[in-house]
Amino acid sequence: FLCPMFVLSVFLASLVIIPFALKTFSPYLWMDILYIADLVRIMVKFVSRRRRRPLFFVLDRFLEQTAAHPDKRFIVFENESYSFMDADRRSNKIANALQASSKYEPGCTVALFMGNEPAYMFTWLALAKLGSPVALLNHNIRSKSLLHCFSCCNAQVLIAAAELKGAVEEVLPSLREQGVSIFLMAKECDTPGIDSLTDQVEKASDSPLPHSLRSHITFKTPAVYIYTSGTTGLPKAAVVNHNRLLIALAVLSSNGVTSDDNLYLNLPLYHTAGFIVGFIGPIETGSTIILRRKFSASQFWDDCRKYNVTVVQYIGEVLRYLCSTPKRDNDKDHKVRLAFGNGVRAEIWREFLHRFGNIEVREFYASTEGNVGFVNYVGKIGAVGRVNFIHRKLFPYTLIKYDTERDEPVRDANGFCIESAKGETGLLVSKITDLAPFVGYAQNEQQTEKKRLRNVLKKGDLYFNSGDLLRIDKDNFIYFQDRVGDTFRWKGENVATTEVADILTLADCIKEANVYGVQIPGHEGRVGMAAVAVKEGAQFDPSKIFSHVVSYLPSYARPRFIRLQVTGTFKQLKVQLVKEGFDPGCIQDPLYILDDQVKSYTPMTAQIYNSIVTGGMKL
Repeated sequence: FLCPMFVLSVFLASLVIIPFALKTFSPYLWMDILYIADLVRIMVKFVSRRRRRPLFFVLDRFLEQTAAHPDKRFIVFENESYSFMDADRRSNKIANALQASSKYEPGCTVALFMGNEPAYMFTWLALAKLGSPVALLNHNIRSKSLLHCFSCCNAQVLIAAAELKGAVEEVLPSLREQGVSIFLMAKECDTPGIDSLTDQVEKASDSPLPHSLRSHITFKTPAVYIYTSGTTGLPKAAVVNHNRLLIALAVLSSNGVTSDDNLYLNLPLYHTAGFIVGFIGPIETGSTIILRRKFSASQFWDDCRKYNVTVVQYIGEVLRYLCSTPKRDNDKDHKVRLAFGNGVRAEIWREFLHRFGNIEVREFYASTEGNVGFVNYVGKIGAVGRVNFIHRKLFPYTLIKYDTERDEPVRDANGFCIESAKGETGLLVSKITDLAPFVGYAQNEQQTEKKRLRNVLKKGDLYFNSGDLLRIDKDNFIYFQDRVGDTFRWKGENVATTEVADILTLADCIKEANVYGVQIPGHEGRVGMAAVAVKEGAQFDPSKIFSHVVSYLPSYARPRFIRLQVTGTFKQLKVQLVKEGFDPGCIQDPLYILDDQVKSYTPMTAQIYNSIVTGGMKL
């Protein structure tokens, strides 16, 4: 009699003790299990779709949604609303109009040069139906950068928004020499060499396009080209093939987003975040996209209330800008339940939650061309993700020791990299495998090879070099620390220092340029700074340099500070320049700051410096 009672007592006690023990010693176990289950579910769905015949792509998922929910709202833009059926028919009209033109050949690469508007999405869908890869151009680029984008991906056609007609006309002679066909999203265009498209679309049929137009597409065929390094002079076109785009369908569904959600999209559609997360993600979930031309901190929450937004996207700067707006009584009066993005600092994260209420912030780590990513599914403030055994098995990665002064990984006596210990900062590298490929950059084998790291842990292995320093703590949370090498991030854009330096040295008076990013208190990322050497017999001309950088570089890539190196050797280590920053009290060399009001670089003073570091002057 006592034995059964004893067993029952032990069993009942264990029911009480085990949850308590798990919460104490493994507080994240249940969330880890759910994440792994989600990962397995995504992999199973992906493999199932890969096996379908004819081949199944993102466009096919859109057509599935259209057939199943034709009247479901897909895009809301200003005072207009478009269902899945509307989007399908409008994309058919664009595709039929293009196919009828003698200046477009189905399957050719097309560059899309537009801002955020529904026509951007309709045009991409149209080009997908025609079997054309699409280059997503940053609409801020001009001149040399704009021309370079065509040689990056062999684009034969340019489709531009009406408001960008002037930017196209600037480079029109060069485009015509290359035989590029140019369409303007306008009802009429009187510029020779540019054809209007909107009038042709209005007359075109909305009948479906035959599948045969895209029958040549495989999973390895490029779907889109997304430009990295911030398009700062000579952009690199990262190849996103149809296989990668198919994987990307799960980006929102794997984070709890459903067809009932309204997603607020105010990030640029030419960006990975805007295009992949904001556009491709809702094609899988059937969510409604609330599209905005650009981010506005003052109108953000009013929009969220007006459109019953439940999911918002962010980059680190977005949350900081929102926290910088004047406080209002209705700050917590909204339906937003999830904020999904990357790059937010821990203190901004805390302030955002305190001010705007109980919103789940899902921080993630990924890159356009990279082959590994992390998601902070636990909500640990400051972390970009959490590491676990299953994830590491599927996508083998590690952190290796990195010499920031020599700007290269540390290797042992045998020539292999040294893994960082837990708690130490290290360079993230991820093994290149069939499941985690690295496609690289279009027509740029040199830059592609720079991202490959060989003989990392054993002879003959091959890893992707992320260029990012991260750290894993004792609880297996992973934190972003910094970027290394020749890129930094500012205003949500990646800036390639070597490319900015190349632009600077095109100026008449500059012999050499060393470009780097410096930190500003209260700002995410680093702002651009350049140390320059003037040509012998020449003089530094602040006004001409201002005009030069404005002509060639978008605003976020322009060096905010210029250091005129007249002391010591120019071949100064970049790490030392970064350390010295832009404080005129510590630097003997002449310092200049970019001044948009006077359209010149003006001398940097202690007063200006103090105003910047105390937050009085915004950059």
